[in-house]
Amino acid sequence: MENPKLQKLHDEWLEEATIQEMQEKLSSGELTSKELIMLYLHRISTFDKEFNSILEINPDALQIAAALDAERIETGPRSLLHGIPILIKDNIDTKDKMHTSAGSLALKDSIALRDSYVAKLLRKVGAVILGKTNMTEWANFMAKGMKNGYSSRGGQVLNPYGPGKFDVGGSSSGSGAAIAANLAAAAVGTETSGSILYPSCLNSLVGIKPTVGLISRRGIIPIAHTQDTAGPMARTVEDAATLLNALNGRDEEDPITRTNPFVDYDFTKHLLKDGLKGKRIGIAWEGFVEPIREDQREVILAAIEVLKSSGAEVIENIMIPSVKAKWKNDVLTYEFKSDLNAYLNGLHPTVPIRTLKDLIKFNQNNEESMLKYGQAVLLESEKTSGTLTEKAYFEALEFDRYHATVKGIDYALETYQLDVIVFPGDEGSHISAKAGYPTIAVPAGYTASGEPVGITLAGTAYSEPVLIEVAYGFEQLTLFRKPPVLE
Repeated sequence: MENPKLQKLHDEWLEEATIQEMQEKLSSGELTSKELIMLYLHRISTFDKEFNSILEINPDALQIAAALDAERIETGPRSLLHGIPILIKDNIDTKDKMHTSAGSLALKDSIALRDSYVAKLLRKVGAVILGKTNMTEWANFMAKGMKNGYSSRGGQVLNPYGPGKFDVGGSSSGSGAAIAANLAAAAVGTETSGSILYPSCLNSLVGIKPTVGLISRRGIIPIAHTQDTAGPMARTVEDAATLLNALNGRDEEDPITRTNPFVDYDFTKHLLKDGLKGKRIGIAWEGFVEPIREDQREVILAAIEVLKSSGAEVIENIMIPSVKAKWKNDVLTYEFKSDLNAYLNGLHPTVPIRTLKDLIKFNQNNEESMLKYGQAVLLESEKTSGTLTEKAYFEALEFDRYHATVKGIDYALETYQLDVIVFPGDEGSHISAKAGYPTIAVPAGYTASGEPVGITLAGTAYSEPVLIEVAYGFEQLTLFRKPPVLE
């Protein structure tokens, strides 16, 4: 950079800067939002070629930032996110000059007719939507064996802690890699089952998968309405809670948000340094740790020792009856066709892809660029009626809910009188996802080879406050996160 002021801020301050620290410089006049955007554009152009996390930049970002700088002088900041650059996943609609494609070339020219509710709320609090992040195509609901972070539109996302060496996680892989590498203040990911938590664990981030209903799903390319949700991904619990404040709300067009008890709620009041004190924490080990490699297990065991010495009461190896349930993705298979067809039908009339059938045909007609991993999952969903009238759908939905709640999360919480359940890595994410319950991923350390490892904290519906308390308490005791070394 030619500007010595910006170069100094980039070299000595920007990396790992928190939203609060950014806001302090913006409020003091030491930095403008426009300059902050310039700093991140420099980092993106310098480093992202190595791990391919961002699909496109908002061409109006600098102008939006300049307008917010003027507003700050005239009337003051709207919130802690005023003038702060936020990245969002490529399946979240924005009514601007950016596209929303779920990583697919089939929708590469699709520009949303209106903002998603998530984008609307971000703009309302004064955040700058900096760009769209790459992702596993169709949120990893397209093919069997598709590599985490791959999309036909954006190519392969790599983990900044070890490009080509460590898994980046999916499907919010671009959001994970970008924030791990300090390419924006924070990002919004989406999850149906593990897609916020998994990349957060693998990129040393805090990821919040909220209760289904805390954040509106309107304007987000769907997989399954009973499990889909957006959520924050950030470098600290404080930043994640700050972004959660902005995303939280009721939307008249998304009925499940009427169950949200946290309207206009400040989740940052639960950032308590002694948040672990007096908490009863259960460790879900048997049935969940088996897929974890030995070097990762050692990191997680060390994290559990921290919990034991934290003032919390730790109950080891709790039993969750549904751990051995015959889990399937049948609910997703049935809901996807219905939900996706409804979304595609609402796109601009110039977009030729109007149904799942159209998408499958497009992929077949462009096999070389579209079907690197096939489309077996899309084909399976297309075989359903799309009306959600099948008995098999209702049986699968009832099975999932019963075993995820009554014989799952709620059973463990009630039986052991727990505040929080800890899972190794994201191994319990499928249970919380099927229940629609919240989970937070927090960094737990690194293996000897430098690979990030996380743990996840789960609770019952709308237990975000207690999860944030435990996550923040653990983070402040450990401060495990360290940035990747970029070249």
